[in-house]
Order: sequence, then C-alpha cells, then structure tokens
Amino acid sequence: MTKTFTIAVFEGDGIGPEVMAPALEILRALAASAPDYALAFEHLPGGAGCYRDTAEALPAASIDAARAADAILLAAMGLPGIRYADGTEITPQIDLRMIFNLYAGVRPVRTVPGQPSPLVGAATHPIDFVLIRESTEGLFHTQGRGEVRKDEAFETLRITRATSEKVFRFSFDLAEKRRASGVGKGRVTCVDKANVFRAFAFFREIFDAEAARHPGLKADHAYVDAMALWMVQRPWTFDVMVTENMFGDILSDLGAGLMGGLGMAPSADIGDDHAVFQPCHGTAPDIMGQGIANPVAMIRSAAMMLDWLGHRHGIAAMVADAARLDRAVDAVIAGGSVLTADLGGSAGTGEVAEAIERELAG
Repeated sequence: MTKTFTIAVFEGDGIGPEVMAPALEILRALAASAPDYALAFEHLPGGAGCYRDTAEALPAASIDAARAADAILLAAMGLPGIRYADGTEITPQIDLRMIFNLYAGVRPVRTVPGQPSPLVGAATHPIDFVLIRESTEGLFHTQGRGEVRKDEAFETLRITRATSEKVFRFSFDLAEKRRASGVGKGRVTCVDKANVFRAFAFFREIFDAEAARHPGLKADHAYVDAMALWMVQRPWTFDVMVTENMFGDILSDLGAGLMGGLGMAPSADIGDDHAVFQPCHGTAPDIMGQGIANPVAMIRSAAMMLDWLGHRHGIAAMVADAARLDRAVDAVIAGGSVLTADLGGSAGTGEVAEAIERELAG
C-alpha cells in the first residue's frame, strides 16, 4: 500500500524559491516512480517577505499546517533590510525549532573525491562527520528577550538536563547507526568550554553519564576553541560531535567551509515528533533572481528528509531513494564540469539540478 506524506514547504526569501523549485522537482520525480510512498506538498507563507506584507513572519495558520504535516522542508528565510523593531532579523526558522522543540540540529560535513575544498588534505583524506547542535537552548535561550541597559547588555545561556540528555542520546544513537553502516568510527566528541564555565561543566557531566550507557563507543571531549583548530587541521578524524547551540552555529559554518561553502551544506532540526530540513546557507539577496545559486544544499536537505521519513515509518524505498539522490549529487560534484560559481564553475542553478536528475535517471 502506498503511503502519502504531507510535506509543509516554506519557500523562504531571496534565493529560497530558486533552490526550492529544483529540489521539489527531484522529489516529485522520485516519488512518481516509487511504489511505496507518495509526497503531497503544501506551500505555506512565512519569512521576511511575509512579514513585510502582513506584519507576521510566521502566521498561526502556517504553524498549524506545519504541525500537522509529516515533515517540513524550508528554504532560507530573512532579508537584511527587513527587521523587527528591536533591530534583529526575521528568523522564522529559529521560531520553528522552539515551537516544535527541535533539539537536535544535524549538520553533516562530508566530501567526496574531486570535490573542491580549501583544505589540501581533503583530497587524500575524505571528510565524513556529523555535527549535532543542540538547537533550542544555550545562548539562544533569550533570543529577542535579552536585557539592554544604557551601558550594558545581557543574554542568558541556559542548559537543562532534560534537553541535554535527549541530544546526547540522539548523538550516541547516530554514532551507533553510522558505525553499523560502515561509515562512522564509533566515536562521539563533546564540544564545550567546561574549563571556564560551570554551565558547560554541567553539560559535560550529562554527556559522560550518557557515554557510560554506550561502552562500545569511544567518547571524548574537546574545548570549542581547540575543536575549531582541529576541524581545520584534521577533520577526517572525527565522527559525531555534539555541542551547545551557539558553538554549533559557529562550527557548522566552519564545517560548510570544509566542503567548499554554505551552498554545499544541508541540515535538519529534529525533535521527538517533528523535523525541519533546510540548507545552512542564507537568502543571498545579492544574487537572487540571477539563476546562479547553488541548489546542492537544498537538494541534500531534501535527501535527508526522505531518509528520516523512511526510517521513521519503516519504508525502505524512501531510504534507498535518499541514498540514490546523495550518490547522484556526489557524482555531479566529483565530475567537476557542472558547478556553480561558488565552487569555481559557471553553471546555473537549473544546470546543476538537471545534471543531478540525469545521474538519477542513469
């Protein structure tokens, strides 16, 4: 029996609609030939443009529809020129994390032979690790509610046992799955600043308690400044790393740089009942409307969505299609002849998407 999944789609701002369109086209093509699943896309308003036109960045109706959907696919949101009254940018993607308690921010960092990378060693040492960013607490806890006085300002970092236990359990489970699939090294690294902040010492204590429940995996620690160094010097030695919200925000961009840029970086924010899949890049208003945005991060995020749905609902065809899509993207990137400008090529958004479609068809 074919199961139909409803996907809530937020096209976003800037280049968002430009990279979302080919991702949806590819998903439709995969589902059209799949005997076990179908996809129904529900387009929802939200973002900076929505705020400009309606004074709502994330309408209640969009939240309700996203809650009812099986998964949420989201392109970049926000524009520098459209801000809230307090000067901060429109970030509905962060609001969704908080509303649906999407505590596990999954940021894969992976290269394939032939892929452009600023690291010389990446040519002989393929990189394949996953950064897990706790996405609901940390230094983002008081987002929009920080205290600003005449001569000083305050934001509050918050780490709770309940959320930390969930994100650590997620990280160790992922390391188990990666090792079982022959991809991972069976290693989980806690990234913190426990030598300075009591909150991070608390964070590490909770990590160590979860590590004790997984004696078959290697568990270790790294201070965030040291990890930033090691991600440049020897990123191929890591498997799964888990960290606080702000540290993860920063390190995930470094991870994207290892792959050649944000246009290559997919992501997911996953909770107990809901998940959002989106590229790590922003809305890039400087290139919007030119048809030159790199669609790879969006397409890889769509593949992550298929994989998550397939595992969650026990549909092997979805997991297999996710893997096929990843392989097709890898083949195009490794080929080197159809690349966007951020990777040193001259291809447009549509040309890259068409090349990926040809790999899938072949």
